[in-house]
Amino acid sequence: MNARKNAAAHDGTLLPRHRLIADTALALLAERGMRGLTHRAVDETAGLPQGSTSNLARTRAALLETAVRRLAEREAEVLVAGETADITGRAGAGDLTSADIADALSLALHRYLAGHRRLLVARYELALEATRRPELRAVYDRAGRAFRAPVVAMLRAAGSAAPERHALSMVAWCDGVLFTCIAGQFHAAVPTRAALRASCAELLDGMLRG
Repeated sequence: MNARKNAAAHDGTLLPRHRLIADTALALLAERGMRGLTHRAVDETAGLPQGSTSNLARTRAALLETAVRRLAEREAEVLVAGETADITGRAGAGDLTSADIADALSLALHRYLAGHRRLLVARYELALEATRRPELRAVYDRAGRAFRAPVVAMLRAAGSAAPERHALSMVAWCDGVLFTCIAGQFHAAVPTRAALRASCAELLDGMLRG
């Protein structure tokens, strides 16, 4: 499936122009890499009149920031939905177990790996670019905090004695699983949710037992 089809088929409906442009940018990043993302390429791939992307995002930096913000929106749809959202919501009441967290994170990881692999590739392209662009780093980090905070809350609710430190380990584990299964040694097959849950539970047991 080419970049235009990937962008247009995200939710099966006619997208507002700004969302179409952002989704097309993400699709191009996944398909062609950072060098393949240009204003002209977005216009052509999205089937828009020349200059449409420039009207929304005048500079390359602005286009990349638009892509990062849209990435955060789409990741929220993947990572914080359904059962995951229910468990995250319960964290405020302090009523969670390590099994609850393992259920939530394994669901989110499996959903991402099974259905949104190209979005992950775009994410890695943007993450690397953010290391070279301070202005993009700020936008990328703000988006990341929206996903880190719920992990801290879940760990605190489950009785972690050091939720911030444990969240670092948990987020690093999640990021490592995603990268390894997309671009690393285990890219050939998606791990089952049961396998992800078991690995997550093992990590959590070591954290929370102490």
